[in-house]
Amino acid sequence: MTALPAGLTAGTWNVDGVHSEFAFVARHAGVSKVRGTFEVIGGAIEVGETLEESRVTAEADAASITTGNEQRDGHLQSGDFLLAEENPKIVFTSSAIENVDGPEFDLRGTLSMRGVEQEVVFKAEFNGVAEDPYGNTVAGFSATATVNRKDFGMSFEAVLKGGELLVSDKVAISIEIEAVRA
Repeated sequence: MTALPAGLTAGTWNVDGVHSEFAFVARHAGVSKVRGTFEVIGGAIEVGETLEESRVTAEADAASITTGNEQRDGHLQSGDFLLAEENPKIVFTSSAIENVDGPEFDLRGTLSMRGVEQEVVFKAEFNGVAEDPYGNTVAGFSATATVNRKDFGMSFEAVLKGGELLVSDKVAISIEIEAVRA
């Protein structure tokens, strides 16, 4: 078991949605990358007595997706992708913290999108603890993973003349969390 990093204390830490980000990147037409975020996010970190005893829940409102293009955002909310009306939340719930190496670790858990649950392992990092200007104790975490959208039932299949997919199967997910000690 790994001792908690300096400044991180056992208890509940709530995700500060204003200072956190749930983002993704997908390749478009095989030549460029489209980036997007979810504007409404939340969750909590239950820090245990050791790092391995801790658990994370992070969520995003699927309808709050934004890529800088309203038409594309609407398509991503549709049945071709997120099916946001029927499945309003994207949720990651951790089940284990493994392979701790200093501030870095693997965060294993279940990612639920579009009504489908899949096990995902995020490469995560503890970024430290500070006191914000309002006297709150805050902790920072970063996590990244790559998923196959088809594993979540997103089977939109537009193939271009040269054989490239309009939207790549692989999607990179990054989560930046600033959590406030409850």
